[in-house]
Amino acid sequence: MLYLVRMFMAYHFWKRKDTTQAPKVKKSAVREWGDALMFAMVCATIIRWLTFEAYAIPTSSMEGSLLTGDHLYVSKLHYGSRTPITPLQAPLTHQKLWGTNIPSFSDLIQLPSYRLPGISEVQRNDAVVFNHPQEVERPIDLKTFLIKRCIGVAGDTLQIKDGQVFLNGTAAENPAKLQFSYYLKTDGYVQEKFFKKHGIREVMGAQDGYYIHTSPETAEKLRSFDFIKEVVALKVAPGTPDPQVFPQTPDIHAWNQDNFGPLYIPKAGTTVALTPATLPLYEKAIRVYEHNEHLQAKNGKLYQNGKELTHYTFKQNYYFMMGDNRHNSNDSRYWGFVPEEYIVGKAVLVWMSTDSTANLTDKIRWNRLMQTVN
Repeated sequence: MLYLVRMFMAYHFWKRKDTTQAPKVKKSAVREWGDALMFAMVCATIIRWLTFEAYAIPTSSMEGSLLTGDHLYVSKLHYGSRTPITPLQAPLTHQKLWGTNIPSFSDLIQLPSYRLPGISEVQRNDAVVFNHPQEVERPIDLKTFLIKRCIGVAGDTLQIKDGQVFLNGTAAENPAKLQFSYYLKTDGYVQEKFFKKHGIREVMGAQDGYYIHTSPETAEKLRSFDFIKEVVALKVAPGTPDPQVFPQTPDIHAWNQDNFGPLYIPKAGTTVALTPATLPLYEKAIRVYEHNEHLQAKNGKLYQNGKELTHYTFKQNYYFMMGDNRHNSNDSRYWGFVPEEYIVGKAVLVWMSTDSTANLTDKIRWNRLMQTVN
């Protein structure tokens, strides 16, 4: 809508400035407004596709780097804009028509996806917006938008040990506002303003205390208060398999959210051996993201048209995405790789931020306006 207003004003300014043309039959007011609206919609659609798009943070998976209620500008210039895949779509919509549950698109026509040249590649620690890899009911470009931090790029070998990410055997740089879950044992009720003072936005009552999400530094500070008897980091021990964690084969890969891998992130042109241990890691990428047909997995082996595939060479790059709020994020630890064709853009600027839980006078987080995204 912001795009429409700007383009509408630009059109009328241009019309007033254009005095070189010969006099024409005056258009009706309805026709003038219709032309202006059409001009605004075309310009806004092109700008939104090629350059920047607005995006709102719906969940707390990136807390406290990005907050629920932050409104971002996402740059498509950084990684290159994708050509439209679903052309039959109402302008300036994503999945539904404004204010309704009516789909805003038709998937009768699906075009090949190409990416225009960008000014950079996806880098480690970029805050990236992409289409949800788990969603199956919509075309690629109309799947739900997610935002996470790129932890590993194509060609990296990633491992998580006790919550610390390692890339290619070396401890990775942690985001400045990384958060984990903690249990606070207290000697009584703790006021909400105490948690807010220390930047703790997610608090849940528990027996004899509270469950919270906060940074390791803040957790250490909390230990100094007399009314807090204990601060316990809630991490899962190594060797304790979580059946919900990728690749959902706990009998082969005893991984959990805090102890994961090692996992090789596929790079375009690289070849991996397909064994009973590696097939669960790469089967979905080969079958779904690489758009291969007539595949069948059976007894730990992969077959195409009845012929066993013992190796596979990847056609595109893949990435591993995680939320900064590590114990409250549904990310690559649960659904695996993000293919390059799902990448939308890089989050670059918080232009507005609102707090739905605050009173009217504190609704806008003024200190976050026009802040660059790190």
